[in-house]
Amino acid sequence: MATHPPLPPARAGQDWLLSCTPDPAEIQRAWDAQQLAAIPTGPHWLVAEASLTRSLEAVRRMDAAPHGPVLADTRRGLAWWLLPTGLANELDDVAGLTVHPAGWLLECPAVVRFFGGRWWLESPDGTGQLTDTTLLGAAFGPGGYRPDTEALS
Repeated sequence: MATHPPLPPARAGQDWLLSCTPDPAEIQRAWDAQQLAAIPTGPHWLVAEASLTRSLEAVRRMDAAPHGPVLADTRRGLAWWLLPTGLANELDDVAGLTVHPAGWLLECPAVVRFFGGRWWLESPDGTGQLTDTTLLGAAFGPGGYRPDTEALS
């Protein structure tokens, strides 16, 4: 099977994701072998888990609002949002979101691949952009996040 090098923005996202791991070479070997790679949360980002259905709706609600990477799993119907470290309890009262503690392992495919039913619904872009917890909480809330222009209509 022929492989093609990733496009520059995807390559930057993948390089950033590798920089967030304790052993980038080990992660790259897993990806080269068409396997998921376990990346621990904590040093660079935390993860909020939600259903894939609610996550797709949240992405739609956010529309053009900047947010970070979101990993999706079609087999399990789940999604994981990458969030800033240092969270206290900002998302504790948001129904449908579970924030995993530092050290939890996120099983990731390469940024440019789909394996094991997982793909990057919103890929890392290489900038380190993560999802703002206020924005995520609003998107999962009962009324949902609405851009300022929609809220004024």
